[in-house]
Amino acid sequence: LSGGIDSPVAAYRMMKRGCRVDFVHFHSYPFLDRTSQQKARQLAQRLTRHQSAARLFLVPFGDIQQQIVGVAPAPYRVVLYRRYMLGIALALAQQTGAEALVTGESLGQVASQTLQNLRVIQAASHLPVLRPLIGMDKAEIMQTAAGIGTYPISIQPDQDCCMLFVPRHPATRTTLTDMEAAEQALDTAALVQMALDGVQ
Repeated sequence: LSGGIDSPVAAYRMMKRGCRVDFVHFHSYPFLDRTSQQKARQLAQRLTRHQSAARLFLVPFGDIQQQIVGVAPAPYRVVLYRRYMLGIALALAQQTGAEALVTGESLGQVASQTLQNLRVIQAASHLPVLRPLIGMDKAEIMQTAAGIGTYPISIQPDQDCCMLFVPRHPATRTTLTDMEAAEQALDTAALVQMALDGVQ
């Protein structure tokens, strides 16, 4: 649940299909302010009207981003961020008994969401990664967001973790070999555990 327009719509579409959804929000406090966390809380409250209850996990991610920046080529950063997000979400899913991960990705919308990059990102999870918006365009997503009442919250200005250390020219065609090579310079298990230890 990023705080943007797409992920709340993805959550809503899963709820419509009868899935019980919990929310995971990655933030970069204290590198950035707390506005994204506040938005995530508001969005979770709004979406929970469509199911009886939900949990919101607030995950500190700034230190992991800083570690990635220190060792990985700049164009790879965004895909590496996404792979680590999936790895942390996977660990939370294992703790809570969740059976799948859900993202708000839409094919080709941004650099990390090319078909090649989505394959590389998905390889970080052994659980299914569901993408209910994959074939939707931005206008369709925005229309749904307006209909479910999340749009006014999503467009509020915030400091999202994806703004932190973003390269000017992110790679659009990464390979799993390249990403795994970059990750060898990182202690993935320790970084995931560090994030889990800081979850609220």
